[in-house]
Amino acid sequence: MYDKNKGFKYEKIAKKYLLDNNYKILEENFISKFGEIDIIAAKDGKLHFIEVKGRKNITHGYPREAVNFSKQKKLRSAAKYYFMLKGKDDYFCQFDIIEIIFEDRELNHIENAF
Repeated sequence: MYDKNKGFKYEKIAKKYLLDNNYKILEENFISKFGEIDIIAAKDGKLHFIEVKGRKNITHGYPREAVNFSKQKKLRSAAKYYFMLKGKDDYFCQFDIIEIIFEDRELNHIENAF
């Protein structure tokens, strides 16, 4: 069962990491009929659509493994909708995953993950 409070905790950690690394946060929890994008950020003229995944430990696998093909498809569709809604068509973009393994105090930013 997914605990939304844990999700917010992981997103808060990811947001701090992004701000500390000179990303500009444009949107948080962008919701569309296609799904939700956890964070949309900009850096160096590129938009980053970021999925945040966290787990207490890796007993049941790495958090990034939860971003399967179906989830990727939803994120791509939501990003297309974002571009249409915002009238942005001149940006380069990429899809990143930030995974957090809480017990190990580990954060991995997987750029251009898919």
